[in-house]
Amino acid sequence: MIATPDPFTRLRTAVACLLLVGTLAGCGGGAKPAAKDAPRQTVSVDQVALRNIGGGTAAAGRLVALEEVAVATDVSGYRVARVLVEEGARVPAGAPLAILDDSLLRSQIAQLEAQLVQQQVAAEQAAEQARRVDGLDSSGVLSSEAIAQRRFAARSTAASVNSTRAQLNDALVRRSHLVIRAPYAGTVIERTVRPGETASAGTAMFRMARDRLVEAYAEVPEAMAARLAVGDPASVKLASGRLLDGRVRLIGQRVDQTTGVVIARVALPIDPELRVGGFADVIFGGARTAPAVPDKAVRYDADGAFLMLVDARHRVHRVAVETGDRAGGYVELRKGPPVGSTVAVKGAAFTLDGDQVAIAQRSR
Repeated sequence: MIATPDPFTRLRTAVACLLLVGTLAGCGGGAKPAAKDAPRQTVSVDQVALRNIGGGTAAAGRLVALEEVAVATDVSGYRVARVLVEEGARVPAGAPLAILDDSLLRSQIAQLEAQLVQQQVAAEQAAEQARRVDGLDSSGVLSSEAIAQRRFAARSTAASVNSTRAQLNDALVRRSHLVIRAPYAGTVIERTVRPGETASAGTAMFRMARDRLVEAYAEVPEAMAARLAVGDPASVKLASGRLLDGRVRLIGQRVDQTTGVVIARVALPIDPELRVGGFADVIFGGARTAPAVPDKAVRYDADGAFLMLVDARHRVHRVAVETGDRAGGYVELRKGPPVGSTVAVKGAAFTLDGDQVAIAQRSR
């Protein structure tokens, strides 16, 4: 038989249990302390500011004449007697370039001159005979038929004189065209004729560059052409490595459907080193001022380029941007935050949109 504890014993056991629980709670350290805030990411910052951007965009090109003309003869069948110039010759307007043999034409001109003299004498004689019958139409001295015959003879011989004179003038004009002359002042850039050849009308003998003016011809992508304007500065790097300063003279209005390029021409100063047909690198654009940030501040992902903008409460915000040219460690912002905005540079890669950051120092 189990004995039942008395009430006093039960009270004493309950008190002991309470004391044991309090002791164990005291050994456990009591309530847990509040958790500390996570450390902020430290970033360096810089500002969107106007900076000098080189802006140079290069394109392969070649040197061409500003205005080029093919010099040809307009007479055929005459032998080339002499060639007076070579490639590279600088000639004034009207200078003789080549001379065709005029021996056959000289004999023809002599024959026509002699024929003209004879016809002029005959015309004078016929005119005199016609003059003598003036007023005799009704006198009965000569028949009407004889009078009319003298008058017709005078008119016929006069017409023969005019015809021969026209033939002589044509021969003289052709003789003047046997001297091939420069249509304007310039430089001979090609000679295709040789002495002894037979000239053919319309066949080019020489090619000339007008006024010694040579320019650079380049083909640029459509996107680049959209940023160019007539008068923009450009530099042309010759094969020797020398740079010449020029200006954009012309921008094509048609995009090639096959290559997607647009032509651009750059006017250059007169220089003896410029040779038509030579290759050159054309660098469009010069130093200019544009909003820019350090290139390390720009980040990229699948959505494109962006910056981490820092507000007054030191919170960062993602801002999409469109970049342009680069120079001196800075990148141009064509689209993005305004000038004066603060952006995170170093450490920005470890931040997310909305994070609060600690500012270390301004980026240099």
